[in-house]
Amino acid sequence: MAENELKREIGVMGLSANLVNTMVGAGIFVLPAIVAAGLGSASIIAYVLCGLLISLVMLCFAEVGTRITASGGVYAYIEASFGKYFGFIASVLFLVSAVSADAAVINAIGNIAVSIISFSNPGLVKIILFALIFSGLAYINIRGVKQGVGFVKFITLAKMAPVLILILIGLKDIKIANLYWDTFPSFSKLGEISLILFFAFQGSESAISVNGEVKNPQKTIPRAILISVITVFVFYVLVQTITQGVLGADLSDFPENPLGEVASLIVGPVGFTLLTIAAAVSMFGYLSSEQLSIPRVLFRLSGDRVIPIKLLSLVHKKFDTPYVSIIAYALLGFVFASVGGFTQLAVLSSAAALLIYLGVSLAVIQLRRKSKGKKIENIFIIPGGIIIPVISSIAILLFLSNLSRNELIIMGISILILTLVFYGRKYFQKKFSRTP
Repeated sequence: MAENELKREIGVMGLSANLVNTMVGAGIFVLPAIVAAGLGSASIIAYVLCGLLISLVMLCFAEVGTRITASGGVYAYIEASFGKYFGFIASVLFLVSAVSADAAVINAIGNIAVSIISFSNPGLVKIILFALIFSGLAYINIRGVKQGVGFVKFITLAKMAPVLILILIGLKDIKIANLYWDTFPSFSKLGEISLILFFAFQGSESAISVNGEVKNPQKTIPRAILISVITVFVFYVLVQTITQGVLGADLSDFPENPLGEVASLIVGPVGFTLLTIAAAVSMFGYLSSEQLSIPRVLFRLSGDRVIPIKLLSLVHKKFDTPYVSIIAYALLGFVFASVGGFTQLAVLSSAAALLIYLGVSLAVIQLRRKSKGKKIENIFIIPGGIIIPVISSIAILLFLSNLSRNELIIMGISILILTLVFYGRKYFQKKFSRTP
């Protein structure tokens, strides 16, 4: 099906909600304790570093997203900038990052469910829960992009409201002494913890994949990115401040649910229960944004024959949505969730996302080079020439340098295998096309 068969019905607030909903997932409900365990009261430094990096990256997304307005997100950006090989690598890394993150998050939802209610066979219960969630979200998004975006707006408010209420109530319980830090952490430790924390900031690459259905993308995308980055950064800093300020040195003792512990101290057991439910809602909200966004990538990959499955490019005759891609992605998420665990999938997702961000940062420079001397109207241009995309690229490489040796080896082997697959496929296509 042609690209223009997808309706442009997503405005600034819809795209902003999708971006916020995707970035504010499971991580912020558990990461404050993990960050505090590594950096203590100086944890805020890691948030500032991650906030700066994601701001630089999102500026790059804003410019590239107004130059390339078709569905497909990062795949479309990198393929248009560097060619089919890098587009293929980016598409696979993107799908691995997205489906791994989704599988990790839904496993966390399953863990919460079986911890609240005892079951004789928790493994089976989790698989049934996975099936219900993925099928339900697929149904909502097949019905239409308006329904999908409307649900995303609702779930974004539903998951952030309890935490914001906790922050407002808990301000009086903050002990200023718990926020003081006397020494600057070592750069190695800061880099290690920042890499872990970055999992809470990623997700924009998924949310922006709906840009083929965005109204007036040249204006909507930069505005939505600005709103979402500021919202997420302020929200995260407030969360770390309230948990650190209330729990102090004890924060690292509650890695499973630090916000729930704060709520328990301030409100009592009811507060703990409400924040635990809010954590589950937040994770569910993340999944709702993913189910809205990622099928558009499959749709584009099929249309460009990167994935040789024509069915994925079909658009529903009544609802004008890529329904086969929506169903396929839901099934893929279900399979990954059923066989994987949270921690390993989260690390895999973060590493793949950083490589994608590197590609988008470099795409800004490449697209400017390609369009040099051409007059292009209604695009967002990052101020300062190539300074921001260059700084963004260097910062991403520094973050990636904190991966372990084994993780770097696995990443290198994976890219080598993908390279062999890409060129091997081209070789056999040419060979059989010449056969009489």
